[in-house]
Amino acid sequence: QVQLVESGGGSVQAGGSLRLSCAAYGYAYSMYSMGWFRQAPGKEREGVAAIDGDGSTIYADSVKGRFTISKDNAKNTLYLQMNSLKPEDTGMYYCAADPRTLGWVALRDDYNYWGQGTQVTVSS
Repeated sequence: QVQLVESGGGSVQAGGSLRLSCAAYGYAYSMYSMGWFRQAPGKEREGVAAIDGDGSTIYADSVKGRFTISKDNAKNTLYLQMNSLKPEDTGMYYCAADPRTLGWVALRDDYNYWGQGTQVTVSS
């Protein structure tokens, strides 16, 4: 059974940094596409960044140059380093995994497996 557990959320001031982690259990982690999504109150969930089994990455335009997605296959852990945070980055951040390649799933909201989320709040 696939399980994803996020951590690392919190409250920071604008301009600050946070690193989110997602521990993955129960599947061929290194072969899956994995992504970070976020949902602000009253808004739809949106894709932030994703990484393929071979390390290829994609980012939403709103976070390019500020966020970095990475993974440690030995630890079965996905990361999202978030720098220069803005109030509009506030939301619940979710980790997601899918056996399809990044070319198929990209940042679409139809990944097969999801974590419970971790809250990020950025104050101005």
